[in-house]
Amino acid sequence: MWKRLKEDVEVVFDQDPAARSYIEVIMTYPGLHAIWAHRMAHLFYRKKFYFIARLISQISRFFTGIEIHPGAQIGHRFFIDHGMGVVIGETCEIGNDVTIFQGVTLGGTGKEKGKRHPTIKDHALIATGAKVLGSITVGMNSKIGAGSVVLEDVPDFSTVVGIPGHVVVQNGKRVRRDLDHNKLPDPVDDCIVQLQEDLAMLKKELALLKGEKQDDN
Repeated sequence: MWKRLKEDVEVVFDQDPAARSYIEVIMTYPGLHAIWAHRMAHLFYRKKFYFIARLISQISRFFTGIEIHPGAQIGHRFFIDHGMGVVIGETCEIGNDVTIFQGVTLGGTGKEKGKRHPTIKDHALIATGAKVLGSITVGMNSKIGAGSVVLEDVPDFSTVVGIPGHVVVQNGKRVRRDLDHNKLPDPVDDCIVQLQEDLAMLKKELALLKGEKQDDN
């Protein structure tokens, strides 16, 4: 147990350059507190003390702003950076050395029973505000961009961005060479641009029709 606790603290130093001392990390990092509370809640959940498990998880949520269902399975060296607004569903399976940031949701897409939350494999990174929904798999060493909504499986060694999320880098090669890092896909803007083009075309055709009518007179 002590080895596991030490491992949890050391991963903070590996991932967060702002961490200065052990006492600071142990006392002030809500992501760490949420993981420790989850371990306790998960133990009760496995023993089928569901009410106690949920009570622990809700107390942890109140103090940390991070909601982890006691049924979620979490591996070693899991790091939650800042963490406010993080939600992890009941049937989530998270591997080793996974990092997630604030506002991330690992959720379901409906009221179906059974496996309905994501599986996150080893060394994955899920950036701020990303939503990974449904019984899908995020592959090893993959990255989910900030604000993305992922609804389909992500292959190993891939980078996903956008709404809905799509792969832009796989095995170190860009899938879309025209994608700039500071210009993530924006489907709403694309629709607006298309509407503007259609409107301009309609105005042009209307002007031609008006011109023809004047010629007839």
